[in-house]
Amino acid sequence: MLRRRPVSPLRRASPPTASSFIRSLDRPAKRQQYYVCKRLHFARFSSIVFRAKEASVRTEQTDRPSVTPSRLRRIGRFGIAERGSTRGRELTAGLSMFLATAYTVVVIPGMLSDAGLPHAAVTTCVIVVVALGTAAMGLFGNLPMVLAPGLGGVSLVAYTLVLDGNVDYPTAMGMVFWSGLAFLLLTIFGIRSLVARIIPASIRMAIGPAIGIFIAFVGFRSAGLTVAGKSSLELGDLASPAALMTLLGVVVLIALNARKVPGSFIIVIVAITIIGIPLGLTKLDGAPFGLPASPSGLLFHIDLIGSLSPHYLPYLFAFFASEFFSTTGVVMTVTDHIGQSAGTTTQIDPKRPFLVDSSSIMAGSLFGSPSVTTYAESAAGAEAGGRTGLSSLWAAACFAILLIATPLAGAIPSAATAPVVIVVGLTIVAGFRRIDSSDLTELLPAVIVLVCTLLWGNFGTGIAAGLLGYVLIKVCAGKWKDIHPGMWVMTPFLVYFFIAAA
Repeated sequence: MLRRRPVSPLRRASPPTASSFIRSLDRPAKRQQYYVCKRLHFARFSSIVFRAKEASVRTEQTDRPSVTPSRLRRIGRFGIAERGSTRGRELTAGLSMFLATAYTVVVIPGMLSDAGLPHAAVTTCVIVVVALGTAAMGLFGNLPMVLAPGLGGVSLVAYTLVLDGNVDYPTAMGMVFWSGLAFLLLTIFGIRSLVARIIPASIRMAIGPAIGIFIAFVGFRSAGLTVAGKSSLELGDLASPAALMTLLGVVVLIALNARKVPGSFIIVIVAITIIGIPLGLTKLDGAPFGLPASPSGLLFHIDLIGSLSPHYLPYLFAFFASEFFSTTGVVMTVTDHIGQSAGTTTQIDPKRPFLVDSSSIMAGSLFGSPSVTTYAESAAGAEAGGRTGLSSLWAAACFAILLIATPLAGAIPSAATAPVVIVVGLTIVAGFRRIDSSDLTELLPAVIVLVCTLLWGNFGTGIAAGLLGYVLIKVCAGKWKDIHPGMWVMTPFLVYFFIAAA
């Protein structure tokens, strides 16, 4: 009896071919249903292919080298559309930044002229440095920021070092140069965060208020509200026209800032300058417009060797700390605001603005303009819609136009600039509230910085006292582990400074 050979499971499970499947469709309805399904599958496949091609085209457009930030800078574009801005908005932001910071070309020369510098020449130097530094930030940093000599650094040079410390101006410029070089090296090697970790947080937060209280003191002194007595400071003549105009300017300026009026500093300076004409405060010698004075007497007037004396170490640190922390705060604030306003999560690299700022510090010292820094008023440009360096270029152009108005700037009295200095200083002092008051070992060193700055009239010495006090207080409290190793390295130099000062 013959037996059937068993069928292999593989053959039994093998699917039928397309032709056998079509032949198995006996009824016309089933055959029509098959072709309909086939057409649907083909349409779905075509849609997938089309979407894939469209995505590849978008990827190619996004990855073109012509829209990367480096290529945009090379071909003279700023990526305005990529950051969600327009050319008109950039112009408005540039004018806003100019109005918010134009007081610097009046206040800074006035403070430096108190130290014996020629007012006309130093005004030319300051305007040139502001215009070139701001333009460099626009072209290289591609951010809406204004660079100008900082009030804290200028106060340290003019009043602490030159007037009260018997330090000549070239040596002070040498200190500024070395502080800028240190800032540049830290930026190039990427160790800014290490410096931020070495300095205690309470001292970092007290540096700003210390500078602010010193700036406010300079404003009171320049307006005659405070005078030197036999043993301490005394109240000045409040009935004098300069004192009355200063007090009125402070009240008006605070009211304008509370109402967020743009250009409030310029409004107060111009108003008091005009009112000061019949009062004898404003005096103009010659034409209000003309060619700028020659700055040849201040160019490269710098002592790089003498400024490296160990006696000047706290002042070098004061320059560096004020420049480093103020620039870091302003750059981070503006870049975060740009990122949030543009609706993008792309982080803007702060290395370029740091490089521009540190290089401007060094270049400014060669032009007789100390402590160039990124101004906090640059936030006015970001608030006005500025997103790129084109705003900085517009602001730099406005500053360059001021070169022909240097005689007019020299006629502005100190009573017109003192309210600005006082209000700016008091505003910075308000940052002291961020310090943690629950830990006395953190609070007391910060208080030492403020008190010593106020009593000694020198915030460089105040910062040195706060740093040394921090180490002593932490050791006495048994919290020596909180002290960074870098502070132990700085302590002998701080001790030597106070021994030499005594």
